[in-house]
Amino acid sequence: MTSFDVIVIGGGTGNNVAAAAADAGLETALVEPGPLGGTCLNRGCNPSKMLIQAANAANDVREAERFHVTATLEDIDYSAVVAEMDELLSGIAEDMEARYREKEHLTLFKEQTEFIDESTLALDGEAVSGEKIVVAAGSRPSIPPIDGLDAIDYLTSQDALYLEELPESLIILGGGYIAVELGYFFESMGTDVTIVEKHDTLVSREDPDVAAMFTEIAADRHDIHTGYRVVAVEEADDGYIVHGEAENGDTLAVSGSEVLVALGRRPNSDTLNLDSTSIAVDDRGFVTTNEYLETTAGNVWAQGDIAGNALFKHSGDYETRHMIANVVESEKQPIDFSAMPHTIFTEPQIAGVGATERELTDDSVEYVVGRADYSDSAMGRAKKLEQGFVKVLATPGGKILGCHIIGYEASALLHEAVVAMRTGATVDDVAGTIHAHPTLSKVVEAAFQDVSNQ
Repeated sequence: MTSFDVIVIGGGTGNNVAAAAADAGLETALVEPGPLGGTCLNRGCNPSKMLIQAANAANDVREAERFHVTATLEDIDYSAVVAEMDELLSGIAEDMEARYREKEHLTLFKEQTEFIDESTLALDGEAVSGEKIVVAAGSRPSIPPIDGLDAIDYLTSQDALYLEELPESLIILGGGYIAVELGYFFESMGTDVTIVEKHDTLVSREDPDVAAMFTEIAADRHDIHTGYRVVAVEEADDGYIVHGEAENGDTLAVSGSEVLVALGRRPNSDTLNLDSTSIAVDDRGFVTTNEYLETTAGNVWAQGDIAGNALFKHSGDYETRHMIANVVESEKQPIDFSAMPHTIFTEPQIAGVGATERELTDDSVEYVVGRADYSDSAMGRAKKLEQGFVKVLATPGGKILGCHIIGYEASALLHEAVVAMRTGATVDDVAGTIHAHPTLSKVVEAAFQDVSNQ
């Protein structure tokens, strides 16, 4: 039986753990049937953000007249946008694989695997053992049992990112971050987009004020149907018909040439034969881990989407640093997921960290609210940002509980609040910090001052 010091299952964030183990002189196996780089590089945040930049560029031209600039959008070479993205990212994945194949102490297995027992995997037609095993096998789009869905040629987010031809019309099932990012991209390229979402707003996990504003903005771009659960899909002459049903019994029927299923993601734990181990999963299939990312099986750790601690690339990168310490360096380093930020790259962008107002209310936590609008800032006026705000939630004593932003470059503005929350800074600390004028950061300062003055 072939034995390794470390086996890493998954070539997304897990590839860095494998590289660190090999660099430390440990005989290491990296198991990844697909391209290295995982979901983010190949099927998620990297390709989607490259496409969204094309959407932003097109919309900048469309909106130039607001600044008294005459500009005409002559054409969008959609196929070139997708081809350039594909060529760049596939090249990165291929270069990574070439480097790893040459790396000393590292063996790359380009195949699917499963557990035989807690320390043994099926690889290359034989049983392969590992003294330490890291499970980083990721997640995939969730496809719920909707009547008729399995009979049509629907799209997932991965399919939609690499479409060679622009759809005439697109029905998106779901209203979360994947749905709204892809909806924004395709609408900007020229597709008629319809979104069907069971909750009362899009991006319903965001702070209620943010979700409400974004839903209003999105309704100006798309055909939005909130409050409807998709119950059936059927093929029609020129595409498909999606049927929805509201809690009050109202029904909905919308048609489009393509259907995109964007109803969340599920962990790949069901592909690993975990029943042959003592590795526990929760009721959604995510592998259970403790503060050291250890599973319930000895010498088996888990990270990334499959562990479900936070399904973000940046949380996976953060876990990687701890995984290297715990597995490669044996330092037993606990992980702290507090103040985990997230962003949504629509236009306007959405970003948040900490508790939402709904969560604080549900948990009966006493809090105060500070808010500042982009339009009241000098840079907001210069950029003609008529919508967008920063919202701060804090205890009456000044502890920061959350910060939520919708607006231009929200993803960048958020990090001041993230640093404050991670380091224990107070509302007054942020409000009293000198912010360069007339940057957009003055909106963040104003929101914290609004809390501090209460």
